[in-house]
Amino acid sequence: MTIQVLNGPNLGRLGTREPEVYGPTTYAQLVDLLETAGRELGMEVRVRQTDDEAEMLRWVHEATDARDPVILNPAAWSHTSIALHDALAALQSPLVEVHISNVHKREPFRHHSYVSAVADGVIAGLGVEGYVLALQWMSLRGHR
Repeated sequence: MTIQVLNGPNLGRLGTREPEVYGPTTYAQLVDLLETAGRELGMEVRVRQTDDEAEMLRWVHEATDARDPVILNPAAWSHTSIALHDALAALQSPLVEVHISNVHKREPFRHHSYVSAVADGVIAGLGVEGYVLALQWMSLRGHR
């Protein structure tokens, strides 16, 4: 089984886009962090990022068909995409929603997430370490 770590729009710009909000870690460093953490936990981790909502929906459908657990940072789609909500509702494996920043301390439009309603858990505001915590939770649940 593979853990799908899916990242939405603008996350490929980590390290350069608003580092005061999202930290100095680049996207390449995030991928390395997650692949290393996955190996240490005995997990196969596949990390992907897209700015294309249709591509994200295809990846969620693939994870659903494969019954792969998903760690998802939906980024701005959290607050706008009913289509993403509907695709995620069909998942038959665990889903953890991750946000690098604490969306509840930010602009009011970021306080609602269409993803949270179908997620098993939400981690927000713990930086990129939130992804590692999500992997650890899945490891404890036996999803390897």
